[in-house]
Amino acid sequence: MTSNQNDEIPEGAGILSIDPWLSPFKLDLVKRHKTAIDWIDRLERDEGGIVKFSQGYNSFGLHVLENGDIVYREWAPNAIDASIIGDFNNWNRGQYRMTKDSYGVWSITLPSNNGVALIPHNSKIKLALTLANGASVDRLPAWIKRVTQDLSVSPVYDAVFWNPPHKYEWKHDNVTRAQRHPLSAKIYEAHVGISTSELRVGTYNEFTRDTLPRIHKLGYNVIQLMAVMEHAYYASFGYQVTSFFAVSSRYGTPEDLKHLIDEAHKLGMTVLLDVVHSHACKNVLDGLNMFDGTEYQYFHGGPKGYHSLWDSRLFNYGKYEVLRFLLSNLRFYIDEYHFDGFRFDGVTSMLYTHHGIGTGFSGGYHEYFGDGNVDAEAMNYLILANYMLHKLDPNIITIAEDVSGMPGLCVPMELGGVGFDYRLAMAIPDMWIKLLKEVNDDDWDMGKIVFELTNRRYKEKTVAYAESHDQALVGDKTLAFWLMDKEMYTNMSDLSELTPIIDRGIALHKVIRLITHTLGGEAYLNFEGNEFGHPEWLDFPRDGNGNSFWYARRQWNVLDDHLLRYKYLNEFDSAMQHIEEKYGWLRSEPAYVSLKHEGDKMIVFERAGLLFIFNLHPTQSYADYRVGVQIPGQYRIVLDSDEQKFGGHARIDHEKSKFFTTPFAWNGRDNFIQVYIPNRVGLVLAKVD
Repeated sequence: MTSNQNDEIPEGAGILSIDPWLSPFKLDLVKRHKTAIDWIDRLERDEGGIVKFSQGYNSFGLHVLENGDIVYREWAPNAIDASIIGDFNNWNRGQYRMTKDSYGVWSITLPSNNGVALIPHNSKIKLALTLANGASVDRLPAWIKRVTQDLSVSPVYDAVFWNPPHKYEWKHDNVTRAQRHPLSAKIYEAHVGISTSELRVGTYNEFTRDTLPRIHKLGYNVIQLMAVMEHAYYASFGYQVTSFFAVSSRYGTPEDLKHLIDEAHKLGMTVLLDVVHSHACKNVLDGLNMFDGTEYQYFHGGPKGYHSLWDSRLFNYGKYEVLRFLLSNLRFYIDEYHFDGFRFDGVTSMLYTHHGIGTGFSGGYHEYFGDGNVDAEAMNYLILANYMLHKLDPNIITIAEDVSGMPGLCVPMELGGVGFDYRLAMAIPDMWIKLLKEVNDDDWDMGKIVFELTNRRYKEKTVAYAESHDQALVGDKTLAFWLMDKEMYTNMSDLSELTPIIDRGIALHKVIRLITHTLGGEAYLNFEGNEFGHPEWLDFPRDGNGNSFWYARRQWNVLDDHLLRYKYLNEFDSAMQHIEEKYGWLRSEPAYVSLKHEGDKMIVFERAGLLFIFNLHPTQSYADYRVGVQIPGQYRIVLDSDEQKFGGHARIDHEKSKFFTTPFAWNGRDNFIQVYIPNRVGLVLAKVD
């Protein structure tokens, strides 16, 4: 693009300088940017700015003043009467009636009793409403910070007034977010509840004590916590949220979670929340649905407000108070719990009016623009959310779970983008699963593998992963189980035969992870337990499995048993993370791929000054195999998936393996070296200083 063309780029369409092929959609880019700017200006005028607007949690909900008075505010515009009730007043609906302002916000101040809050800590409360039709209903306060569930009584949650006498004191605030901000994000996706080996729900404190040290030792620098926002149904994996400001009480108290995050910060780790703003649970008794008696208070009315596949409610992102609620929800987790960012779930569903249901994405740009396809209000919310968070702190990290490939998703707002820092490379794990399920090893297509691993938008950072929680859910299996299946029950001991299936499985498990890590993106993600080849699949307690916890746990015992081969996969995963930390390929420019040889099943590329060599042939090893390399000099092996400590066969003698370049052009590079590369092995070579 010429400089003259650059001068013609209007405000909000700066992305055209990155991707000129978006030019036909310039007006769409300008329109969505202007919508966001108009909202930012409106909030500046009416609320003192978007950052202040996002502190709604300080005014809505229940708050104890210094003198012990309790102030409660709730938005319920369709209600004609409201009162707060609970254990503290024997559930008397007429005693503490609230007043309503012109915006539909109800409020009340409960005077203290000689400086002591009228509502005792950890006692049950509700909001009692009289609806326009005269019906009386009880609701859990929408901004409540603590809800609990007693399944022996009812699956419905109770709201609890949380006002502990001693507030949590953060111990490691001296380690700032900027100091923790990862240059190369290596993300460990974890679920507190399944983090125990026992047949029950794990706790925040157990995760802090037992799992955090494992993650840190492996070399991951980011933890992504799933299923933290309270959800009524455990088997929903946290994706049917009922109380948005309450952290799950299944795992412990709010203070327990704060301690977990505090200790992670002590270790220099960044902590992300898996936030669910794409939809909400349809529960009425303990959710937001029909809160003030209307289906359209927080959500769209009619069919537009329902997600047919998820059986859940869809937010109306164009409403002022809904924006306040959701933006404040993000800010709350930053301020109250010191999270360092978010992985936004279900972004594809938010971005499009069809929610991705029954729709494929070919990559044609017409699919990403136009009022018929794009939900402009949801798009605007995501832009405002990213703008607010990064204005609050540029070191806050946001990740989008989007399968569509929406252009500009990870481009700053000022250039016409949505403003996320990363997007998930959701096609990569699908590719690996499809290869293992449907294609013989001899028929793996090197070109297609490289294409999928490198098919990402220029200047938009991507999180690569071989598998996440999605691939492990019931109905599917972990990669390790696809590779080794039932032999994991009989032949994972060093004392048992190394069968061809186990040998292949261990080798490919490592190679798949290494090539994904090094070629697939600018960040890497692993789901808890998969680093050591966790067997089987995930299935939460439910009626269909007799409410069993058997598959809703992490079997750390198989890793800790040093007679079992899981330790080799764990050791290799750790080596990948630590070597990346040293050489930084994730924070480097994308790789230059010099070889994709279908017959030899070879892939060779360079990145961050390193040379990566992969032999995916099931049987053929190669001696003196010539590979191109740009930078001349002597090279040495820094990672070899075939090492004995990684469960390999140690076919390469590292002491004798010195590689000197020859100044002769090969595969588009100025030099070449010759290597011995065994089958199903990945090598990483670094230049000798």
